Amino acid sequence: MRIPRIFTGQALAPDQVLELEPGPGQHVARVLRMGPGDPLVLFDGNGGEFPATLQAVDKKRVTVALGERRDHEAESPLWIHLGIAISRGDRMDWVMQKATELGVSAITPLLTERTEVRLAGERGDKKLRHWRQVTISACEQCGRNRLPILHQPLPVTEWLQNTQADYRLVLHHRAPSSPLPAGAPASLALLVGPEGGLSATEIDRAETAGYQSLALGPRVLRTETAPLAALAILQARWGDMA
Repeated sequence: MRIPRIFTGQALAPDQVLELEPGPGQHVARVLRMGPGDPLVLFDGNGGEFPATLQAVDKKRVTVALGERRDHEAESPLWIHLGIAISRGDRMDWVMQKATELGVSAITPLLTERTEVRLAGERGDKKLRHWRQVTISACEQCGRNRLPILHQPLPVTEWLQNTQADYRLVLHHRAPSSPLPAGAPASLALLVGPEGGLSATEIDRAETAGYQSLALGPRVLRTETAPLAALAILQARWGDMA
């Protein structure tokens, strides 16, 4: 039987007894239907994990006892910052989930000329909290003990100006790919546009900012497919999917 992995925002320490927050606690008690004595694994997003045992479970409180810290890590040696245009419906959730599973280190939702989704105020804050939970659930499932950094949404022009990386790529199916360097970069920025792609002006700005074009073959991939295909290729070439 697979032992559930649960994220907590509380700092963890060996031999600690703690009460889970309402969200994780309800998931353990009501969804997983676990009871006292059942094993689980906790992690706080700062690396490492703790085997734990449920001590008490009721409708309002779930208490766990931690064991010794394990230094298990599943992070890629390639730091990838994904800048992805915000898409409609559940496509963005899909990208957030799968990009986390593929080992992306940071994600910035982007506003572009062709972005149809507009987020502001409380709606934007709510959506960001939702995306963070998507990445947390993905980490619980895939074995990561460090959460990808989820940045506030930015206009693509600001992202181009401020994002630092050893190597920079922009997905651009209308241009031939630039040759990838032979040596593995320590960090990489990957820019992906919305449905309809980035505008010619945005592509020009990306190239001026030092971004190299990356095409993914003769077929035009959807906005939720393209970043995942690119991430898999990059992780296979320079990361930990060889």
